Amino acid sequence: MKTVSVALVLCLNVGVDPPDVVKTTPCARLECWIDPLSMGPQKALETIGANLQKQYENWQPRARYKQSLDPTVDEVKKLCTSLRRNAKEERVLFHYNGHGVPRPTVNGEIWVFNKNYTQYIPLSIYDLQTWMGSPSIFVYDCSNAGLIVKSFKQFALQREQELEVAAINPNHPLAQMPLPPSMKNCIQLAACEANELLPMIPDLPADLFTSCLTTPIKIALRWFCMQKSVRLVPGVTLDLIEKIPGRLNDRRTPLGELNWIFTAITDTIAWNVLPRDLFQKLFRQDLLVASLFRNFLLAERIMRSYNCTPVSSPRLPPTYMHAMWQAWDLAVDICLSQLPTIIEEGTAFRHSPFFAEQLTAFQVWLTMGVENRNPPEQLPIVLQVLLSQVHRLRALDLLGRFLDLGPWAVSLALSVGIFPYVLKLLQSSARELRPLLVFIWAKILAVDSSCQADLVKDNGHKYFLSVLADPYMPAEHRTMTAFILAVIVNSYNTGQEACLQGNLIAICLEQLNDPHPLLRQWVAICLGRIWQNFDSARWCGVRDSAHEKLYSLLSDPIPEVRCAAVFALGTFVGNSAERTDHSTTIDHNVAMMLAQLINDGSPVVRKELVVALSHLVVQYESNFCTVALQFMEEEKNYPLPSPATTECGSLTPVRDGPCTPRLRSVSSYGNIRAVTTARNLNKSLQNLSLNEESGSSVAFSPGNLSTSSSASSTLGSPENEEYILSFETIDKMRRVSSYSSLNSLI
Repeated sequence: MKTVSVALVLCLNVGVDPPDVVKTTPCARLECWIDPLSMGPQKALETIGANLQKQYENWQPRARYKQSLDPTVDEVKKLCTSLRRNAKEERVLFHYNGHGVPRPTVNGEIWVFNKNYTQYIPLSIYDLQTWMGSPSIFVYDCSNAGLIVKSFKQFALQREQELEVAAINPNHPLAQMPLPPSMKNCIQLAACEANELLPMIPDLPADLFTSCLTTPIKIALRWFCMQKSVRLVPGVTLDLIEKIPGRLNDRRTPLGELNWIFTAITDTIAWNVLPRDLFQKLFRQDLLVASLFRNFLLAERIMRSYNCTPVSSPRLPPTYMHAMWQAWDLAVDICLSQLPTIIEEGTAFRHSPFFAEQLTAFQVWLTMGVENRNPPEQLPIVLQVLLSQVHRLRALDLLGRFLDLGPWAVSLALSVGIFPYVLKLLQSSARELRPLLVFIWAKILAVDSSCQADLVKDNGHKYFLSVLADPYMPAEHRTMTAFILAVIVNSYNTGQEACLQGNLIAICLEQLNDPHPLLRQWVAICLGRIWQNFDSARWCGVRDSAHEKLYSLLSDPIPEVRCAAVFALGTFVGNSAERTDHSTTIDHNVAMMLAQLINDGSPVVRKELVVALSHLVVQYESNFCTVALQFMEEEKNYPLPSPATTECGSLTPVRDGPCTPRLRSVSSYGNIRAVTTARNLNKSLQNLSLNEESGSSVAFSPGNLSTSSSASSTLGSPENEEYILSFETIDKMRRVSSYSSLNSLI
């Protein structure tokens, strides 16, 4: 969700003071840093409106802005309904400056003008809610602004009750009227409490609240110079701070660095005092809302010093005494102390040590242990440091060490907003960052695999494809890269298509015989996941003889590698696409190779073998059922052996032949049939041959089987129904023996 439209409603009536306001002499006059008395009333009004729009555009340049200067009720209605109609389900901002009209009323009204500007006309907040709809954000810059917030909440509650009545009783008169919009997703920012007036100090602007929200650095420096108790360097005047060189969006300049530090500090304060869900809502979902709430923290600090308390809905805990404000004061002092020599002598600007010191504090936190401790308060600052080339390598190293503490650390980093920062860094070509970025992304995807969609959307998968294909990268980092790519393609068709186009299959096949066992394991897993339920990747693997190259891993000395190879071959034959003679032959060959692992010493391999063979059973179910019935018919022809014991208590030898289901239920199947299991499985797979000349052979192809064998006539007989494999049985086998358990081995 983002703010796409902004309504700027200014009720100034330049030159005429409202009847309920008594101004001091001298008093604050500046509106959007313009003195309205320095020019004609109409020109001043238009200039102030244009300046306010520019100030908002610094925070959200893509929004649609509409001004309403000294408006009537109808003009406000037309403006709000138009913006809501165009915004659809996105957020709309309503900025109200009421410095030229009476204060809000206890009945929930603000004031505008009549057409002739001879009367003040009340505008109900209830009507404003109806026109603005939801989601919306409201900014009120006027005295007693807290009254508007209270009235807004009362009307919102009234609307919810009306909605409930209409839902319960469709015949109620309220149900016959257009349902009012819900106000649950609305945000409010007010300049002061319900019983407070705005400060009128002449050295401050009249719209102090608006200045804090839209020009925070300018007003912060001005206020800082007025607070003699916090200034370490004398001689810095209000005129001098207007000459600070640089631009706000250039972090290499003094002004840009101050703005950067301010963003880091306000983010840190918010993250440390707000609940995680509220922080996400206000500081991470909408660019303009996040900027306004960062600046709202400054407004609280400045305006409280003048006995004025800004109000927000949702309400924030007090932050004006947070310890991080001292770090901000120090950064401002260091910057201002250089101004005289920079301006008069042209000396070079010395950058603030703020970020280096915060990284050191974060490093100390990491070295002191983490048990029963609060999260590091510097985490938001670490993310901001990632934007700096000077400190980026150190910040990535510390961030990786933090993520390595466990899933809780990854969750904290994601909650503070790590994702867009490390996603943007994938555009970097710096080789020294590759190991750190690979490690960080492996940790993120191990905890939250849903990031795969955003990775593919921003072409982040290409970065990891290049890392995996880089022969100079250590095997450890290529292993983590293979894991990342395996997550990207896991059950995500868009990721499979993107990685297939990036030649992932060929890259993985080149590294199947790498000396590093974990790398062999994960490239096999990656192959198994890219062609899982994706026929295009399967046929690409066929063209590259991928299944034949995987055969060598079936005899790998590492059981996890063998298991990964079985998984890859299992998904290779498990696609549900229609089979051709060629694909059927390949499936048969793969099945014969897998059958050799029936007596593998690793239970993990045998479990995965069951899952792999279940894919084959699903594809050729009727064929397997027929062969199974043939075995059952053969078993009936054998007499039941009588178990006997020798004097020593051991079993007498049992002839090497099939046994009945009854014997299987009362005897140890492992003791009696272990020597014949592999032989019978090979025999059953060989019976599923491609030869159709023999009358008793079975054609190995999907669909119903047509054969001359008498066994086929008994398929539907009631006495044999209990022996037919069902899809439920196969699904249960998959759930019990899932290859995903291998992830715990890494």
